[in-house]
Amino acid sequence: MIRAGVVGASGLAGGELIRLITQHPDLELTFLGGSSNIGRRPSELHPGLRNDQGLTIQPVTEEVADKVDVLFLATPAPVSAELASLLADRVPAIVDLSGAFRIRTPELHDRWYPKVKRRTDLADRFVYGVPELIGDQLADAALISLPGCYATAITLGLAPLTLGLGLDLKTVVVDGKSGSSGGGVQLRTSDLHPFRAGAIAPYSPTGHRHAAEVGDFLERSKHGTIGNLTMSAYGVPNVRGLLTSSYVFTDEKVDQRELNRAYLRFYKGRPFVRVRRHNETLIPVPDPQVVLGSNYADVTVLLDEDGGRIVVLAALDNLVKGAAGQAVQVTNLRFGLPEETGLTQQPVMPA
Repeated sequence: MIRAGVVGASGLAGGELIRLITQHPDLELTFLGGSSNIGRRPSELHPGLRNDQGLTIQPVTEEVADKVDVLFLATPAPVSAELASLLADRVPAIVDLSGAFRIRTPELHDRWYPKVKRRTDLADRFVYGVPELIGDQLADAALISLPGCYATAITLGLAPLTLGLGLDLKTVVVDGKSGSSGGGVQLRTSDLHPFRAGAIAPYSPTGHRHAAEVGDFLERSKHGTIGNLTMSAYGVPNVRGLLTSSYVFTDEKVDQRELNRAYLRFYKGRPFVRVRRHNETLIPVPDPQVVLGSNYADVTVLLDEDGGRIVVLAALDNLVKGAAGQAVQVTNLRFGLPEETGLTQQPVMPA
């Protein structure tokens, strides 16, 4: 069994990690860490959990290295940066779910994460990216940085265009909509029910750091280019799930059939990305509600000839494929397990 620890066990992603780890055939939950709720059981904090294996939340010290083979950091970015510095050379594998090490370029990191001070040498050591694109780099990785939930959807949507077809994209405009769980469990007035219910809240209308990490990653990949990638993000009344609509402008000529083939070819053999026609089901897809509770991401590509653009839609559950599920997926690859191990749950619908 692979011994797994979760730091940030009080949070939403931490709770989701506990849920997935305790039903995984090859992972054993051996440590729960945090700075708040010390001594409490996860079932007290996450009402849906009952199998907490008798563990309580404990402070994180160097001794955690003796208890785990993989440590998940479901913590705010400043905390992840501090813990990585403490444990990087002690724990066999660290999977960070925060933004502390997502952006490699120092100037870009400082712009989007000005309060996150990290060791430069650690930033260079972290392997970043969605597992569908960087799986071959995970076999011996000691430090893994997961993309943000929006970044996962955007990258999976654009990768067949840049990494597959090698297109040069002049401009990409992303419209992102996410449920309230994307903001975690911090109490903010704007998240109170009288303000959140029924709202479409433009909380980042002129830019988002998840888009910045996508641009940083694709620029370093050296396959295709993106001249300008910008994003607007909106909060919607859903609790789980997100949808990104990427409007792609390029001078290169492609047709719908070529796009369909490129996406199907690119994601062949990648079990968690479902390439879909938007009209193939009873409701138009991708739709976040048809992936909830699962590690699937649904992707659709459409050519808008009149508008001179390619429209790429991607939907996923931000707490699973956008966080905890993807963390387990990279752990499977890191330890030589089949990629789908412990992640074969079908979506729950309606939700």
